[in-house]
Amino acid sequence: MVRGDGSGAGGVDPQQLWQSPQQPRKGRKPAFSREAITAAAVALADAEGTDAVTMRRVASQVGAGVMSLYSYAPDKETLLRLMVDQVNGELSPPAPLTGDWRADLKAIAHAQRALMLRHPWLPAALFNRRWSLGPNTLAFVEHALAALRPTALDGGAKLEVFSLITGFVAGLVADEIAQAALADSPDRAAADARYLASVAADGHHPELAEALSAPTRPLTPDATFARLLDRMVDGLDAGS
Repeated sequence: MVRGDGSGAGGVDPQQLWQSPQQPRKGRKPAFSREAITAAAVALADAEGTDAVTMRRVASQVGAGVMSLYSYAPDKETLLRLMVDQVNGELSPPAPLTGDWRADLKAIAHAQRALMLRHPWLPAALFNRRWSLGPNTLAFVEHALAALRPTALDGGAKLEVFSLITGFVAGLVADEIAQAALADSPDRAAADARYLASVAADGHHPELAEALSAPTRPLTPDATFARLLDRMVDGLDAGS
């Protein structure tokens, strides 16, 4: 998501983080790099979640001493921001723009969803502001703004639309992951269904009862995402 704040990344100024990456000060050239450290952290988060990403675990993965990692990432928050930017590199190169801004926005959203499903920790990292506009993220933001060039939106509105799309995708993917976990607990799902049925039948929630009695739509994650994305993007006003 794009939000303007001057908090920086962890305890590191973003200009220092992205434009002047730290290197070990002295000693032998290490057998690892900031990219390798970040990749190890991403692999841990993919497998076990971000709680598993500790400096000690990452150091063990790359065969380094814990203290040596602080030359590359002074704290976990900075490491998480490095992780977000590294996985955003998977969005490059983006699909060529067609000039149809709605179609292009939908392609951007689908690419973001695929990325977040590959890295299930990413939606929460974005919502928790564990992001910074590193080079990979900047490249994708630039692509999204270019997709909106055919509209009459000003620069600020374009950033708002991109933030809206990213938040929409992150929210749906987070729910998709939660629903997949719920599917592994059929008793819980059945209990929830019984509860909704009883609420719909109690006479106090007529609007909900009508909604629940409506014809069902395809409920696969892909179909649900595409349907809701169509509703949101097709309803955007590009004139202001």
